[in-house]
Amino acid sequence: MILAIVGPTGVGKTKLSIELAKKYKAIIISCDAVQIYRGLDIGSAKVTEEEKEGIPHYLIDIKNPDEEYSVRDYQQDFRKIVSENKDKNIIVVGGTGLYLTAAITDYQFLEFTSDMDFDAFSNEELYAQALAKDKNCSIAKNNRVRLINFLKKEDTPVSNSKMLYDVKIIGLTQERSKVYEKINDRVDKMITSGLVNEVKALYQKYPDSKVLNRAIGYKEIISYLKGDVTLEEAIDSIKKNSRHYAKRQYTWFNNKNEVKWFMVDYLNFSDTINSVIKYIEGE
Repeated sequence: MILAIVGPTGVGKTKLSIELAKKYKAIIISCDAVQIYRGLDIGSAKVTEEEKEGIPHYLIDIKNPDEEYSVRDYQQDFRKIVSENKDKNIIVVGGTGLYLTAAITDYQFLEFTSDMDFDAFSNEELYAQALAKDKNCSIAKNNRVRLINFLKKEDTPVSNSKMLYDVKIIGLTQERSKVYEKINDRVDKMITSGLVNEVKALYQKYPDSKVLNRAIGYKEIISYLKGDVTLEEAIDSIKKNSRHYAKRQYTWFNNKNEVKWFMVDYLNFSDTINSVIKYIEGE
């Protein structure tokens, strides 16, 4: 049995995954593009050793912040783990939708090389080219630099909807205002837990790290460390960017018909767990 738990940041995916893993004696595969990296703990809300409760977790802390890791790498690693654990139940948990799609569907990659003169194209034309490469491309139409960089990439994913595994996809949700409130509270806890010191130590060691300079929670604190913004401004930016990311997660997963959504009861999370178990067992 393979279960996938998806949904926006801060909605309770980790907690549900642990409870289901205990019940079904499952292993857990992380589906988070930031938790791949060692040291990015507080800002990614990485599951702690205590929270794991002895349950094997995969694809967490497998790369240093200065190492590259692509969607294709995740796809290959995921399928290797599944192949090596055919006798076990598997729970996939995380909010990186592209990783999950690449892992469980016939998501193929083309080698793309282009020598076209990008200056000759309007933003609208570049955007159309990007959609032609990947219909799920989420780059804004007016973000010319990102569009060009995306079009220049040689490793280009092409989506196919064919499922490779029998997977039940469980989505956790709540009223948008409550999700945003949870996100704001989580960011405040990250700050009190030492996020600034975590980022400072990582940035001193890996100043050119791409993940540090693009990941929410890290890039904002780096701006503060550089003196570009105040700490309060950085914290506000983390909250704002996290809320925007949650919105994008909703957009991604809402377009996937395979997801079975559950409204999270934050006050009685055990009720949510029981509802999910009934669905899994066909009750």
